Amino acid sequence: MEAAIRGGFRVIEFTLNTPNAMQHIAEFSARESLIVGAGTVLTPTDAYTAVDAGAQFIVSPVVDEAVIEEAAELGVAVMPGTQTPTEMQRAWEAGAQLQKLFPGPAGGPSYVKACLGPLPHLRIVPTSGVDESNAAAFLHAGAWALGFVAPLFVPEDMVEGRFDRIEERARRFVDAVNRPGG
Repeated sequence: MEAAIRGGFRVIEFTLNTPNAMQHIAEFSARESLIVGAGTVLTPTDAYTAVDAGAQFIVSPVVDEAVIEEAAELGVAVMPGTQTPTEMQRAWEAGAQLQKLFPGPAGGPSYVKACLGPLPHLRIVPTSGVDESNAAAFLHAGAWALGFVAPLFVPEDMVEGRFDRIEERARRFVDAVNRPGG
């Protein structure tokens, strides 16, 4: 995560299935320059524990109204995982400020654009299938934000401790999003 931050990331997420996730959330949320969230939140208890550790937002791979309600009670944003327009709308109606598009569908950006046509109030955040080559296209299609996961944290680099590669990719991803037209 330090490499991603050095590369320009300021909004980060630790999934709860990461070893020592709560410790990482507490440590990184103490930095004023970062917005830190908890991912793979599956229960209201997980949400409470993560926010207690310092999480400023909650991400789940599924739509669970109890998790959405708990996040609202805790005063943090919540982004449940959705795939279909029905799930996106259901999440929005339950109070989710953002709708995580997960897993990334075929057609990526065109799928986001098609969903937003009749549902322009949604704030869709693709989190898989997003990389340097299509980040701008997702944003042009109307994505509210983007999540870079597998293309940023390549498993071989993690195993080999090649954090310089992660940092370089992070810089390229940030540049791809920030360049004119991005």
